[in-house]
Amino acid sequence: MKDLKYLAAFSIPICAFIGLNLKGSWVWATPIYAFVCIPVLELIFPVDTENDTPDVVENKLKNRIFDWLLYLNLPIVFGLIAYALTVVSNSVLSTNEFVGLIFSLGIVLGVNGINVGHELGHRQTTNERFIGKALLLPSLYMHFYIEHNYGHHLHAATPEDPATARYNQSVYSFWLTSTFRQYFSAWRIQNKLLKNQKLSFFSIKNDMLWYIIIQLMYLSILGFLFGKSVLLFAILSGVVGFILLETVNYIEHYGLLRLKAKSGRYERVKEMHSWNSNHVIGRIVLYELTRHSDHHYKSSKKYQVLDCHDESPQMPFGYPTSMVLAMVPPLWFKIMNKRVPKEMVLQ
Repeated sequence: MKDLKYLAAFSIPICAFIGLNLKGSWVWATPIYAFVCIPVLELIFPVDTENDTPDVVENKLKNRIFDWLLYLNLPIVFGLIAYALTVVSNSVLSTNEFVGLIFSLGIVLGVNGINVGHELGHRQTTNERFIGKALLLPSLYMHFYIEHNYGHHLHAATPEDPATARYNQSVYSFWLTSTFRQYFSAWRIQNKLLKNQKLSFFSIKNDMLWYIIIQLMYLSILGFLFGKSVLLFAILSGVVGFILLETVNYIEHYGLLRLKAKSGRYERVKEMHSWNSNHVIGRIVLYELTRHSDHHYKSSKKYQVLDCHDESPQMPFGYPTSMVLAMVPPLWFKIMNKRVPKEMVLQ
């Protein structure tokens, strides 16, 4: 039964479903649950720094339930999208309800869409990567697969990485710099891959071109089937989804920098180059994303066996709580700046 704790991640789409079904003030159930209830629960529940023994790790890796819990997000996310578009199309909604449902669906797209897509994007099998990319589609962020795997994991905690927030950079500034820099970085990586394989821009292996075509087809189908207002709803929900991703990116590496050796090359990525959180509620809902240090230490490691490292800088709160704090830059800087290693600040 303990292995089924990650079913709690489905509490977010359940909240969104309730909001879609009941409307009225219930449309705000998902934002309130995600950024009020969960942070409160994180303060109540104890921090868990325990790591699994080798035998437990081996058993968890053999247990397919952990994989199926990820795969289940595909029908849930797309089923909820279909239901949401139908509700918006067939209902007379107030502005408050329309906006609330945008945030509700957007949170689902960020947590159960992009977050799970990120986990599956690191897998080795084609089918798992396909599901991962499909979960990025509704947020219009399919390029994340290329930039994250071929760019971020190489350049994390360096000025060259678009997804590493600078010391004293606000989250609002980061939204802009990271979003645009990651997109252009993905194109540079794609062009380099094509060049290395001596392929043309219009090659069938130009994934970035395919991502544009697939995303435009997705939006065109929605516009054709449901009309302009529903299309706007879908686009804005996707924007909320990738803004949530960028907020997570912001807190994951804020102010952390890899030092340069005498040769001028950066030291390799270590456990100290990502912020770690062992707050149990955030760990469960986000499929252990909060043990981010170990993820960067070995990106192929599955979420259910990620470890806590003593060397990792620890966040005083869980990721959901930290995302709320990041919305108030002076408070974020006051809490986090003193935790950034001084040698990194002085670079």
